[in-house]
Amino acid sequence: MKLFLFLTSLLLLNTLYAKDSDYSIIIQKKFDNKLLDIAQDYDRDISAVGFTNNYKTINEAKSYNDPFEYLKSVNSAHGTHMQLIKVNDIGEIIIDKSSSLSQFSKAIAIAKTPTNGYYIGGHSMDGELIILKLDANANLIFKKKFGTKNIDKLNNIIRLKDGGVLAIGTSTTSRDFSDPLFKTGLGLNDIFLTRFSVDGRELWSKKYGTHHDDTGIDAIEAYDGSIVVIGKTFYDNNRDISMMRIGENGNKIWIKYISNKTLTTPHRIIRLRDNNFLMSLSQTDTMGKEQIRLIKFDLQKNILVDKKIHTTYSSALKDIKEYANGGLVGVGYVRDGYNTDALVMILNSKLSLLYQAHFGGENYDALNAVTILHNSQAAAAGIYTFDDSQEANMWIIKLNSDATIAQKSAHADDFYEMLCILYKDEIKANQIKIKKDLSIEFTDKKLYFNVGKYKLTKNQKIFLEKFSKKLLPFLHRYKNQIKTLEVSGHTSSEWANSSFDDRYLKNAKLSLNRSYSTLSYIFNTQDKQTKHWLIKVLKGSGYSYSKNISFNKIEDKELSRRVSFKILLNEIK
Repeated sequence: MKLFLFLTSLLLLNTLYAKDSDYSIIIQKKFDNKLLDIAQDYDRDISAVGFTNNYKTINEAKSYNDPFEYLKSVNSAHGTHMQLIKVNDIGEIIIDKSSSLSQFSKAIAIAKTPTNGYYIGGHSMDGELIILKLDANANLIFKKKFGTKNIDKLNNIIRLKDGGVLAIGTSTTSRDFSDPLFKTGLGLNDIFLTRFSVDGRELWSKKYGTHHDDTGIDAIEAYDGSIVVIGKTFYDNNRDISMMRIGENGNKIWIKYISNKTLTTPHRIIRLRDNNFLMSLSQTDTMGKEQIRLIKFDLQKNILVDKKIHTTYSSALKDIKEYANGGLVGVGYVRDGYNTDALVMILNSKLSLLYQAHFGGENYDALNAVTILHNSQAAAAGIYTFDDSQEANMWIIKLNSDATIAQKSAHADDFYEMLCILYKDEIKANQIKIKKDLSIEFTDKKLYFNVGKYKLTKNQKIFLEKFSKKLLPFLHRYKNQIKTLEVSGHTSSEWANSSFDDRYLKNAKLSLNRSYSTLSYIFNTQDKQTKHWLIKVLKGSGYSYSKNISFNKIEDKELSRRVSFKILLNEIK
């Protein structure tokens, strides 16, 4: 698995090995399966849709006189199912639901409802278009079939401000003047749009295009309620990109064509925070290699930026999303002859490349969709194929803002078990003890302080360096879950020739000094990046002798002169 990182003009090349803690969820089922769209739920779980294949054994003993009856039995036995997958922070699958609809149904797109449910859009092999509305538990609220009498294909659904959805896709030309939806087609294939209300009523359906071959790709709602649509038009040697703006009722406001002689494919359009629009395309160069092209334009169809991102291998961004700071994350695929890997790109607000990452094995892997999460991470859905297999699997990964794979969240019990594995040698040597509340106590006598002392000994420094080299990278891997790393100083209850008050206060100061000596030593031995993270989580405290070590109510003064560590986690919903 290769990881390529671009940071400004610096190129770093590394080999990335998947770890159990990586948030990379591969859902294996029989035969080819794919995830095509993804969204974050209001409960902060992640949901993705796609399709799975189902093949049942046919009763060969039964004879069929009617060939159409046999074909019908085959169709009911072999089919593609709409698939909904929901996963939580720790990578557990909490919903795995398929819907078997006639004629090889495929789920293409997902949009959230105001009640944390789902709109799911798809199509069937015989040209039926389907919208499902599900509740938060994936129970069916309604199912709508729509389209023409000919072959139709859905490419996306988008949720609108009124709570309804807009379906965009392609319809073959109809020559049936009695067709209740479309009297006639415009060309070979036409862009079609269908708008639904929040309760599933079909408000309107319309076709757009030329007398050539037109395909509807994607759409987005503008701030004023109008809708901007992108598509493509093929004729002769031309591969034109179409940009169209329509009103809320579907009436055309303007249309613009961008002419291209080379193969150009639009993939996605998004509305930016400045209310302009960004379109992601792939375009072949003179060598026949796909290159990424980004076009930014305004509501009056003015092109603001038209930029190509040149890459070594054929590359495409199938989906893009904008961060709160104006940066962008894009996902897709990259090909180098015989191998296809998933592609992740991070760009700044000026569309300059910051990071690029390739994920996958020696087979076919790709990401089809991405969504920005509440914590500025991103989640992407796609296809993963194992090196020794020809079958595609459903794939969900979570990404950091530097294009690295994020880590799964973990519960306190998981952290306890991981810490015990991390420090198994130290535990076996009776140097430390780890408790289930994630506190770590030093148990080696060489690591205790002498009476009244707080400066670290040589033995303490050697052990702390070894200890922190294991602990800090481990905690940084789960940094989104780490609230505090507390370094606590402790004392015995003694202080010669002192009153009760003085004894407590002097020991309080001594415990703080022991905490500070340990904390500062660990801090000063780290690199700059780690220090910037530590200032957010590192905390020193002194407990005087309030937590001294006692056995049968008798204080063990030597064991009480110590420092301890405790990891405090953010709450998981």
